[in-house]
Amino acid sequence: MAADRHSGAVMEENKENERPGVGEKSAALGDTLGLEILQIIKESQQQHGMRHGDFQRYRGYCSRRLRRLRKTLNFKMGNRHKFTGKKVTVDMMSDNRYLLLILMDAERAWSYAMQLKMEANTEPRKRFHLVSRLRKAVKHGEELERLCESDRVDAKTKLEAQAYSAYLNGMLQFEQQQWQDAMKAFNKCKTIYEKLASAFTEEQAVLYNQRVDEISPNIRYCAYNIGDKTAINELMQMRLRGGGAEGLLAEKLETLISQTRAKQAATMSEVEWRGRTIPVKIDKVRIFLLGLSDTEAAISQAEDEEAKERLFESVLSECRDAIQSVREELKTEQRQRDAVMDGEMGKVSTLQYLHSYLSYIKLSTAIQRNESMASALQKALLHQPQAEEDGKRTARPQDLIRLYDIILQNLAELTQLPGLEEDQSFQKEIVLKTLVYKAYRCFFIAQSYVLVKKWSEALVLYDRVLKYAKEVQAQTGTKKSNFKDLPDVQELIKQVNAEKYSLQAAAILDSTDNTEEVSPFQTKENKPLLERLDNFCLDPSLVTKHARLVPFPPDFHPIPCKPLFFDLALNHVALPSLEDKLEQKSKSGLTGYIKGIFGFRS
Repeated sequence: MAADRHSGAVMEENKENERPGVGEKSAALGDTLGLEILQIIKESQQQHGMRHGDFQRYRGYCSRRLRRLRKTLNFKMGNRHKFTGKKVTVDMMSDNRYLLLILMDAERAWSYAMQLKMEANTEPRKRFHLVSRLRKAVKHGEELERLCESDRVDAKTKLEAQAYSAYLNGMLQFEQQQWQDAMKAFNKCKTIYEKLASAFTEEQAVLYNQRVDEISPNIRYCAYNIGDKTAINELMQMRLRGGGAEGLLAEKLETLISQTRAKQAATMSEVEWRGRTIPVKIDKVRIFLLGLSDTEAAISQAEDEEAKERLFESVLSECRDAIQSVREELKTEQRQRDAVMDGEMGKVSTLQYLHSYLSYIKLSTAIQRNESMASALQKALLHQPQAEEDGKRTARPQDLIRLYDIILQNLAELTQLPGLEEDQSFQKEIVLKTLVYKAYRCFFIAQSYVLVKKWSEALVLYDRVLKYAKEVQAQTGTKKSNFKDLPDVQELIKQVNAEKYSLQAAAILDSTDNTEEVSPFQTKENKPLLERLDNFCLDPSLVTKHARLVPFPPDFHPIPCKPLFFDLALNHVALPSLEDKLEQKSKSGLTGYIKGIFGFRS
């Protein structure tokens, strides 16, 4: 790893010594100097660790680039043994890299401050060092702004330097909780970037608009702390739409929202669901229920599927935490019931009913999320040829089948919630939804069979879809207003009828293609090639890996066997008696053993 980083740094050094940095305008052929400050910052941050929030890596990059710039410009701070401070002056600005030198100094101090902020969560003493580094960054930003006031610098660079200095100053005041000064600095920065965005093309204005979007939550947070109570609603909407703030604001915004919801939750004591009032005494559940309506509104207003998916995951995560807190309370309640033993058996307590309500919210949200994903996949199926040209993985009917399987599983879990077994209207609604989603599931199973040309199976499934759809229409009747959230079954019926006609036409065309006259030379015989060498036949399987050249395994053939001989005469042979030898052997004792050792045998 160290060798790779060193080689990468050497390559980077060689490239930057050969040519100016990205966004830098050379002043060799003209009198004015220019520097694309925001573009240089963004590209450097994206390429050197900031994409993953690695401030230490970005700080190291800034230090290495400063060293290379000083070496290239011969701007040395003393020698190896003694440090001699030098400042960039207006007179020596013959190259725009002198401005880049100051910019990298400011970025290094800023990245160090952000690194310390992450470490200050566990070591609060580092917050003092954090403020010191931010002051250093502001100092370099003001120096850059002062140098850019020279007539040698173009107007765009002057404005960008002013906006950059105001941004750093606002970050410092924000960290010191000087809300009024921070708001002034951020507003100045926002105004400059908005003017720059309006003065250039849309492609060039993207970076400026992104910076404005980053600054806006900070401004609203400062306004809230100054006394604007309406700012909290805008901050919540920004957080829901944008996926959370970044930088210094992220932690403060989360704390502020949780504190605001906690204050509102103090006044919330009960909730009504399906005609029953449920007291809510758990704070985490109160906070979740208060934020649920805001999140649902943000989901309905979300423009793209990615934002919707993120909001759905946020609701499900918070709902799981709330359910876990209710389960812990249920365990305590169950112990108390077991100790008393006089309670009414079979009756659902208010805490159990609250658990059912939260489970209903979780399962309903999961169903809505899968519906949203299914609608996105259906749109992708319509544009499938274009997706294939791009080389990306195309949407398939099997993906939709899996989503509808999950939806049906969630509906089955809804019917088993405690306290809702006797609710006839609820059970009827679940049965109706189950029929609708079964119809859609069958429809996409049929679509998958159509792709593999299994016409009869697809036709049977289309008939099953129509059966489910007619059952839904028979049960709903004219009471469509009670089931507004159900998909349109009438549209599905029209689509199935159209697909049936196209399926029948495709089946007829496929059958005519299969019954075309086949040449006798194209007739494939089942014999191996060795047995039909005299007959010419076009067999494409001969050039594949599974060509049948010889019969294998070979057939069995009778062969002569080697005769077997049995010695039967041995049974009739009379062997001599050996009793006399056995008696002599038994009489020999210790003396015979010793004679045998020394060789004296009789």
